[in-house]
Amino acid sequence: MSLYRQLKADLQSGRFPPGTVLRQAELAEQYGVSRIPVRDAIQRLKNEGWLTAHGKRGVAVPRFDPLEVEDIYLMRMRLEPLLQTLAGPKLNAEILGRARDILDRMEKEETLSAAEIGALNWQFHTCLYRPADRPTLFATVAQLHRQCERYIGYQSRSLDYQHTSQREHYALLDALQRGDTEEAAEILEQHIAAAGRALVRILRQGPR
Repeated sequence: MSLYRQLKADLQSGRFPPGTVLRQAELAEQYGVSRIPVRDAIQRLKNEGWLTAHGKRGVAVPRFDPLEVEDIYLMRMRLEPLLQTLAGPKLNAEILGRARDILDRMEKEETLSAAEIGALNWQFHTCLYRPADRPTLFATVAQLHRQCERYIGYQSRSLDYQHTSQREHYALLDALQRGDTEEAAEILEQHIAAAGRALVRILRQGPR
């Protein structure tokens, strides 16, 4: 695993809590590498919003922002059901089968990390969104998912939401297999909204 991926996974798992200040020399020592890959990984993670500048040479793990979470889920709950509905007529047994295989893997593998759960979750939705063949809309949704990545680990630890999420995923897939795109869109909207509201509520209970 590259240092970038390892550091990102460690940020997502909570190894470095929000507010933690990180320095290149300390990270290089912790991961047993030179400062060059550390510098490159930090720059990439800063560009993606996982880290922010702190002082002259350091970086910090940003604190979780309930307003950001609220904005993201409000956009997602409008755009993703639209994209899903546009894809609905183009879904076939092969696509739906691939999506079910992803869900089944998430169900059976109990030791998945937050990063792995997030990746599989996006693979599942990607299966169901790409057939819409709407690249601009898909790119916007993909960007919103990338912004969500930073919160997935915290959500998993604080809300124990994975079981509920899986149940809703299966309900969504069942509706699509019946050809009921309207019900699928409603399930998806509620799926996004419920998780978003729960996370915002937790974040607003106190400073993070």
